[in-house]
Amino acid sequence: MSVITDARSGRASARVPAESAGSVLPTRLDSLTSLRFFAAFAVFAHHFTGVGGKTGYGRAPSIFPYSEMGAHGVTFFFVLSGFLLTWVYKPYEHPVAFYIRRVARIWPATLVAAVLAYYVFYVRAHEAVEWKSFIASLFLVQNWLPEATPTLPGNPVTWTLSVEILFYALFPLLARFVVRMRTPLLVGLTVAGLVGMWAVNWWAFDSLAPETARWVMRHPAVYLPQFLVGMTVALLIRRGLRVPLRPIVPLALLAAYVYGYFQLRAHLSAAYDAQLEYTLRPTLAVLAALVIIAFVQRELGGHRGLLNKKPLILLGVWSYSFYLLHHSVSRFATYEWGRTADKDSALFAMLGMGLVILAMSWALYRFVEEPANRWLVRRIPARWRRTAPSVPVAQHTP
Repeated sequence: MSVITDARSGRASARVPAESAGSVLPTRLDSLTSLRFFAAFAVFAHHFTGVGGKTGYGRAPSIFPYSEMGAHGVTFFFVLSGFLLTWVYKPYEHPVAFYIRRVARIWPATLVAAVLAYYVFYVRAHEAVEWKSFIASLFLVQNWLPEATPTLPGNPVTWTLSVEILFYALFPLLARFVVRMRTPLLVGLTVAGLVGMWAVNWWAFDSLAPETARWVMRHPAVYLPQFLVGMTVALLIRRGLRVPLRPIVPLALLAAYVYGYFQLRAHLSAAYDAQLEYTLRPTLAVLAALVIIAFVQRELGGHRGLLNKKPLILLGVWSYSFYLLHHSVSRFATYEWGRTADKDSALFAMLGMGLVILAMSWALYRFVEEPANRWLVRRIPARWRRTAPSVPVAQHTP
């Protein structure tokens, strides 16, 4: 069995199964880096095709309305954040150092992208600026404001970063408890969290005004169960869980779910259609977890496939900048040249626009995101730079 060794006393404790030989597990998982780009591109496809009518830059019938599900590519980001932070969790790291590292990674690029967003969504759109909401978006706390104007102020896509910020704030404390939980309790709490997410969604739209209900479902706290899913998956794999799951299986399940979701909506009564919507976020979190499990196990087994190739890894590295820029570019094109025809030829326009955004993303990463991150991390005060303890936090014994 696995045991935890107390770093201070050297005494072993059998209270919690240890992560299986953390020293032999890689901290870098290239396949997950590559998958980030596909999630970001799914969100882009959603904004490009819109939600019907005259929204979006152009609607391609071959992918619409399925492209609407791309909006939930952010679910993959939330689950992945929980997974990666737990996968590389350093119990000896000072919380302040952790916070500085997270801010260094996300905030500089966010501020630069906000300049383009300001021009597109306010100046070019001839919209007045509600400064309280806009400034809140710069500090990534806009989701806490029920009266935010517009609903997604500043750079609209940064509402997800408002969610991430809460998780980052809680992670140093949360991880201390989660990593010590027995597996059955951890899995039980994770399932309960997803059930709670469904229940809150149902309660909000059944009991509150629609606008208030939508704010509740944007609130950062509502998404914490999705992060917990990622944390749980990371710990289960580190503790030795392996399931016979090839990547094609969860990908096929995801495709089938997306297809079935939109096909069912045309035939369900209003009550059942509402339940389908309420279960959407928890279901996608589970599917995201299965995708992560399949690809991580594959990579840990030594298989290096397409997602481990450098071009796709680079796309994943640039995906955060891509995410920050894509909606502003798509909306600018709509304002500047009008919508393209709602035909499948719009797919060529989407590909071309994607390439333009990708070039901009490379520049934002190369000249802002990465150098700013390095500059800020190097300036973490020495008193917060703890080194690994001499005795391993986790050891594995047969």
